[in-house]
Amino acid sequence: MATKKGALDRVLAQVKSSSVWKSVFRHEYQDTYRNRVLQVSSNVFLHLHPTKIRRHALRLRFTWCMGGTTFLLFLILVVTGIILMFYYRPTTEYAYHDMKYLQFDVPFGMIMRNMHRWSAHAMIIAVWLHMFRVFLTGSYKPPREFNWVIGVNLLVMTMMLSFTGYLLPWDQLSIWAVTVGTNMGRATPLVGHEGPFADLIGVDARYDARALLTAGRLVGPATLLRFYVLHCIFIPVIASVLMIVHFWRVRKDGGISGPL
Repeated sequence: MATKKGALDRVLAQVKSSSVWKSVFRHEYQDTYRNRVLQVSSNVFLHLHPTKIRRHALRLRFTWCMGGTTFLLFLILVVTGIILMFYYRPTTEYAYHDMKYLQFDVPFGMIMRNMHRWSAHAMIIAVWLHMFRVFLTGSYKPPREFNWVIGVNLLVMTMMLSFTGYLLPWDQLSIWAVTVGTNMGRATPLVGHEGPFADLIGVDARYDARALLTAGRLVGPATLLRFYVLHCIFIPVIASVLMIVHFWRVRKDGGISGPL
């Protein structure tokens, strides 16, 4: 028993000394005066702003300011989206008419809708440019590889927000665009009934990746409600948590990486 415990301790020590572990968990917090200060300085809410900023982090030609622009666009989307929710009902009977009512009858409704729409398009462009800049400057290298993974997940969340929001106007363009998009889920490996290795899982057209998205066989009322919940609650909450972790790790990894 003691031998097994010693072997387990050695394995845990090797895991904690690896670069992957150190990238995710920076250091331990023993009860000392110094670590009490570190607990405050390492908390994203108690210590939001860094104590110092490097000179290169303020250069527009290096940062492109795409990370901050993406976050600003996300805030605009949150504010305008909450306003739009007051005038929208996620049902097939009212969705299209509510959009037209918002666009032509509600005071400043067209401005709110267009701000939401164009901010969504701009956020897609900004987040791709941000990832491109991070790749060019090597900001994904140690000790920032964990934050790179968080950023890739945020990129996926941004694309999912755009996809789920596309159906909400419930017009012919959005219905058939989402129909084409969800049909791709049929070819997903393992979980798509037309994809590779589908027979290993035993999925069929009623229970596969596409059916999970559309809440059935076809794009219909259940799909609209599911996309509404994903777009307004589920995905934004996950994206917000990942953003908090992302901003915190940028600061704890020494700020924005310097020029190569």
